[in-house]
Amino acid sequence: MNVYSRGFLFALSFGLALALNAADEAKPYDGLTFHAPPWPLPAGAVTEDWPHFLGPHHNATTGETKLLDRWPAGGPKKVWEMESGEGYACPTIVGGRLVYFHRVGGKETVDCLDPETGRRFWRFDYPVAYEDRYGFSPGPRASAVIYEGRVYVAGVTALLHCLDLKTGAVIWKRDLKAEFRVSPNFFGYGPTPCVWQDRVIVNVGGKAADGGRGTCVVAFDKVTGKILWEAADDWGASYASPIVVKLRGRDVALVIAAGESRPSVGGLLTIDVRDGRVLDRFSWRARVYESVVAGTPLALDDRRVYLSETYEKGGTLLEFDENLKSKQLWTQRDFGLHWMMPLHIGAHLYGFAGRNPPDTEFRCLDLATGKIVWADDTRFDEGGRVSSFFRGSLLHASGRVFAIGEDGLFAEFELSPKGAVVRQRVRLFSAQSTWTLPALHRGLLYVAQNTRDVRDDKPPRIICYDLRGE
Repeated sequence: MNVYSRGFLFALSFGLALALNAADEAKPYDGLTFHAPPWPLPAGAVTEDWPHFLGPHHNATTGETKLLDRWPAGGPKKVWEMESGEGYACPTIVGGRLVYFHRVGGKETVDCLDPETGRRFWRFDYPVAYEDRYGFSPGPRASAVIYEGRVYVAGVTALLHCLDLKTGAVIWKRDLKAEFRVSPNFFGYGPTPCVWQDRVIVNVGGKAADGGRGTCVVAFDKVTGKILWEAADDWGASYASPIVVKLRGRDVALVIAAGESRPSVGGLLTIDVRDGRVLDRFSWRARVYESVVAGTPLALDDRRVYLSETYEKGGTLLEFDENLKSKQLWTQRDFGLHWMMPLHIGAHLYGFAGRNPPDTEFRCLDLATGKIVWADDTRFDEGGRVSSFFRGSLLHASGRVFAIGEDGLFAEFELSPKGAVVRQRVRLFSAQSTWTLPALHRGLLYVAQNTRDVRDDKPPRIICYDLRGE
């Protein structure tokens, strides 16, 4: 019996019996609060699925239109909210189903919900033993990916599952830690898989038994879980998600590989997505041992890619030649983004730069020169205390830019090379570790509150807000 056949049978014992009881009708459950139905979707509104934590285009942008122009007093109205477990995942939504990956009562849990009511279609879970050595959440770091009726989830201990979107039944499973000798890493296993055509690209970060190069990146068949190719390297697994882009007319996987190591090493692997050949290897990692790289590469066009880390080097722009060999165009220490995806608007990048609050600023960078155009600490007085977005996240929707701060501050910005203007702003909650990019789908905004609200003591939750316009 082969490895993925054994994995399939093993997974059946954990989740198949539960999943087969799932009905097409979503049902209420303890911890769900429904507030009010959303406004009808406006006629002619453009909508897009949100299958990946960085959205439909893997760059924190969506083509959604006809969103609410001005929020009511107190901010957008709530549609529903669900008490959640531990973790930092983003909800993903496709085909009338929302999937959320979190840890509940010692089990990594996949919930499939109705996006407009929060009611549950099915739940799949399995026990997990992990405690974060630095005291952060022991829940999953990677979000679910939805693709052609399947759900792909990679847990904090490197268990990779493929589930049926309709029922939650296990299709296949791989134990990456056991198969590829994946090391624990600083904060557990973290990269979100990337699904492209017939394959699932995973930054495994495995170690070789003889101390040589282990399996760093793997392409699995999306239907069976069979290995299609392996790429060997000793850089390990980062917390950035692999993406597939077209550079110089060729489909390549961009993989940030930067696992725990002494000395601290890592950087960008450019891989032929069809056969796994490493075409380019660019080192970009701080010398500090306790450093990570969590920002997914941003492809600006068919030849330029932006990379970022925040511990030492900051940001850099690479240009690829016809042979897919990279060269640096510039570096900018002051545009080091910790984990957020910068927004590429026109000839500039926008993002919240800095390693830790309060040493963070909202900055604009000129792509041609790598120079900082402006910096804004976004601080303001909020009832007698200083507030800011700190290490916030940006979401771009058809010309409108929204921001979530890391303690629940939400705003819309008007951005230009002249500066950032706050168009509207509201505090959704007061909870630390709001490090998850919100999801936007069919005019509804889904925000993950990852810790308890210090104002009203509400537990971690997913909140659905109505952003539908008229």
